[in-house]
Amino acid sequence: MADYIYTMEIRLTPDQQRGVTLVQDIARAAGMNIYLTGGAVRDIISGFPIRDLDFSVQGNPFKLQKDLERAGVRIAGTDDDLKTLYLGLPGNVRAEVTMARIERYEKPGKPPVITPATLIEDLRRRDFTVNAMALSLNPGSRGLLMDPFNGAADIEAKLLRVLHNYAFVEDPSRLIRASRFAARFHWPLEERTQARYESAKENNYIEYISGKAIGYEIEQLAYEDDPLHIVKVLEKEGWLKVLNPHWTSAKVDTVQLSQLLKTRQQMTELGYAPDPAPAVMYFLTARLADKDIADMRKQIPRKDLVEAWRDLEDHAKELAKRLSGKEAATPSRTWKLLSEARPEMILFLSGTARQQAVAQKIKNFFTKWRQVQQKIPLAEMTELHITPQWPEYPKIAQDVFMLLLDGKLRSRTETLKFLKPLAPPPPPPPPPPPPKRGRAAKAAAAAAAEAAAAAAATAAPVTGKKKGKGQAAASPATPKPGAAASVHTKPSNAGKAEKNTAAAKIAKPAGNSAKAKSGKKKH
Repeated sequence: MADYIYTMEIRLTPDQQRGVTLVQDIARAAGMNIYLTGGAVRDIISGFPIRDLDFSVQGNPFKLQKDLERAGVRIAGTDDDLKTLYLGLPGNVRAEVTMARIERYEKPGKPPVITPATLIEDLRRRDFTVNAMALSLNPGSRGLLMDPFNGAADIEAKLLRVLHNYAFVEDPSRLIRASRFAARFHWPLEERTQARYESAKENNYIEYISGKAIGYEIEQLAYEDDPLHIVKVLEKEGWLKVLNPHWTSAKVDTVQLSQLLKTRQQMTELGYAPDPAPAVMYFLTARLADKDIADMRKQIPRKDLVEAWRDLEDHAKELAKRLSGKEAATPSRTWKLLSEARPEMILFLSGTARQQAVAQKIKNFFTKWRQVQQKIPLAEMTELHITPQWPEYPKIAQDVFMLLLDGKLRSRTETLKFLKPLAPPPPPPPPPPPPKRGRAAKAAAAAAAEAAAAAAATAAPVTGKKKGKGQAAASPATPKPGAAASVHTKPSNAGKAEKNTAAAKIAKPAGNSAKAKSGKKKH
């Protein structure tokens, strides 16, 4: 159980982890059991990038809508029939919360009859075994993996297997999904699944696909890492014309799409997290008629994607205009403008800008100007006590970078001259150590006495000349071996004189008292 929680935590991005915690806590507060399900669990186990988060709750997820909005979650769309909320979590994290349900199909082409169900029943109505797994987020069972159809084994074997014989008949959109998954993961269909796929394709069950399912499959193309490859596979299988009768790979702007994906990778390496989905849809449908594009937009369930796709050109033109004006007259101003702009706009404009100056500024923003940051003298700033711990550090570092960008600081000497007046005063010396007490104090005193004695002995001159009387008395005598006892027991003449004098002083009163005592005895 703990292994899957650990796997989930290391595989999710920090924003996705915060999203899981947010939705989980709101569902718990509402008294609902909640599970991470579907593609999110599949990607956590398989190691593929986790594109979005799928949650299933035992209850009506619409009851969570207000609490989610209060927590800063964007409601990107709803599905009243399937009881599903499409969410935009903080950090550009896509998610959906759906009711655990049973789907009963009375006949092909008819929408299913939906009824609430347990989680195991919900897993049973899904498409492929690799998507029919769930990870509990509930107290007492958090981290428990539910895999009733052994999807983990099919992930290990890299196979796509449907759950039952009528999977493609009940929901023909699974034919498109099977091709899309096979193209993305490079996994083949399991033998029986392949046979059922061919049978459903031959009997043209795809004609029963619903408009809602078409919109969902169109939207999923926007999130693919290699959407052009997926489009070509769908075209080969005959599914692209199902999504739109006039859509072909020739209607895709392949050059701009390839450039977009390269720029996205570059931005990701620099720490940006742009959402490329609107721009991907723009280039996938670049040569389609406006009516066809409008029809697609109506079918897509996530309305935030539709709005971003529709407004992409206008926002990009506005940014290009600002980059051409006084607001971006210097490199430092341009840097500030692009740093505050939405990453999605920079991503799109980097390949579509018509003005050479605008394209060059965006290129410099990602390459040339970032090299200027290496010229900031970090070592010298540390010597001046201008360190990240100081509250003024971010502003000073930013000011230095801006001046370097504009060429107003051209050498290290000029940079240091600018920095020295801004340096904080040196820190005060550390306070003296507290006085030692008890045994430590006695040991320190003894050590100090030994050190003083050693210093005195070292300071005494030692020569081979003949000493005078005074020198002989001052210099210590070196006793012979065996004579050490006599040296210590026999005092010198000076010592005897001192003792006799002291004894004489003490003896006077002692003698008087002795006489008094003797007198008493005589009487």
